[in-house]
Amino acid sequence: MTARKAVLALAVLALAGCDHLRDAKVAPAPAPAAEAPPVAPPPPTASAAVPVQPQRSCVPRGVGPAPRYPDSDAALRNAAGAADRYQLMAAGRLMRQRRLAELERVLAGCR
Repeated sequence: MTARKAVLALAVLALAGCDHLRDAKVAPAPAPAAEAPPVAPPPPTASAAVPVQPQRSCVPRGVGPAPRYPDSDAALRNAAGAADRYQLMAAGRLMRQRRLAELERVLAGCR
């Protein structure tokens, strides 16, 4: 019988606690924080008022795209032998050296 009384006392206390929560006043939710006003863009600077001239290309019109070099992967694979592959690579190297010299002259003129 003592165990029953203890269980009954706990049930009464638990229900009394629930009743207390029902009667308690709920605090209102805090108001959302006010958003910061939008930031205005900075005033234009003096350099923005100066008209910008388009840059002229310093590369002469005679400089065309890179040539088709004879030592491509397909050409080297289809070569009849080692001597033919060597000749293709030597010709490609000479063309690349000429092209590089031409481009270096153009770059020196741009600087």
